[in-house]
Amino acid sequence: MQTFRRTNTLAAAVWLCGLSAAQAQVQPLPQGGPGYMPPPAVSSGPERSVSEWLVRMHEASRVRSYIGTFVVSSNNGAMSSARIWHACEGDQQIERVESLTGAPRSTFRRNDEVVTFLPEHHVVRTEKRESLGLFPNLLKSTDSSIPDFYSARRIGHDRVAGFFTDVVQLLPKDNLRYGYRIWSERKSGLVVKLQTVDSDGAVLEQAAFSELQLDAPVRLDKLNQMMSATDGWRIERAEALKTTADKEGWQLRAAVAGFKPINCYKRPGGAAGSPSEGAMHWIFSDGLAAVSLFVENFDARRHTQEGIFASGATHTLTHHLQDWWLTAVGEVPPQTLRAFAQSLERRK
Repeated sequence: MQTFRRTNTLAAAVWLCGLSAAQAQVQPLPQGGPGYMPPPAVSSGPERSVSEWLVRMHEASRVRSYIGTFVVSSNNGAMSSARIWHACEGDQQIERVESLTGAPRSTFRRNDEVVTFLPEHHVVRTEKRESLGLFPNLLKSTDSSIPDFYSARRIGHDRVAGFFTDVVQLLPKDNLRYGYRIWSERKSGLVVKLQTVDSDGAVLEQAAFSELQLDAPVRLDKLNQMMSATDGWRIERAEALKTTADKEGWQLRAAVAGFKPINCYKRPGGAAGSPSEGAMHWIFSDGLAAVSLFVENFDARRHTQEGIFASGATHTLTHHLQDWWLTAVGEVPPQTLRAFAQSLERRK
């Protein structure tokens, strides 16, 4: 299922495990001392709404070029790090992410096109992938319901990777979603650190750039050239056919509050641990969190364990539904996945 998990390189910066709520609190900046620079003045204007904060952060990620190093870890002890180059020119977005831990890999994303180089196997995987991280295009939608399910307030300031930041708390208004603490670079709004927190305020995952160069001279044409350098590599294409749940014979008996259907695909199989050929992939988002429903034919040889499994903020639910097998994945509380599983039904 890892093949189909959503990724967002900006929001995936650094997951630091084992942080308690007390450790995660924003600390005041020390005053004076060698090299001390006072933070930029905080505007005394009205507090931004949750939508205003998020749109500002979203736009910053689209219009700024940068190079940075980030580490990813979760509270189950897993940790990884990577180097990212991000360039933009008009509506064109391209980035390169080079893994620094585990198996070598280089991943390029150009808008929704993703190309991954796997040197150990001399394989290149290409696919179309939704950008459903923290800032999907849903934020710009006029019917966005984010303010109905989250509130936002600035809770302080801090420094991350040498940059002064505003620290914004996003609080959910129900138990179907997690909260977030976001460190937003003061001048641009770019997210440089992110925590996902549960209803008790405990940090499930944390993301932060350990080193960052804003407005770095990243050449878009150079990244495009590297992304296209596939000669001599074996190319594997992960084609996804666009469809609708209705066409595939599925529906939700009742909507899960705040989550709207974003897209639906038929996914070919082949990767170990991934759904079989013809599996339906139905994607939902509330504007911040995303949930994927994979529905495939039941296979008693492979589908042996039902239940809910956790890895940091990500939960996975597996369920035998008549002649079908459901796998629901999302960075949401387990009760959210249960709500989807209980509502999913075969159309008569």
